[in-house]
Amino acid sequence: MAVQLRRYEVEKGGLGRLVEWFPTIAAVRDQYGFTIEGAYADEENSEFVWIVSYPGDVDAFESAVESYNESPERAAAFDGFDSPVSKMHLSYVSSAL
Repeated sequence: MAVQLRRYEVEKGGLGRLVEWFPTIAAVRDQYGFTIEGAYADEENSEFVWIVSYPGDVDAFESAVESYNESPERAAAFDGFDSPVSKMHLSYVSSAL
């Protein structure tokens, strides 16, 4: 299983809007075979951190991301959403436990 850690720097005042909208995009990710392992709002640092996994290796994850990114469901989820994300930090991680 491939696991990706996603850390978003969020514009001041935008974290609540992102947290409220997140289940919308999480549902789309689910439709494309991804599993949201966890999601956390760091209000002190105005960051949103989440972990998403996909069966298989990193190549399978990346292939699924391509399909997901091009999907009409993803486009619909972003339609009308003014994203407060100013910067994304993405990395593949493995369990340390």
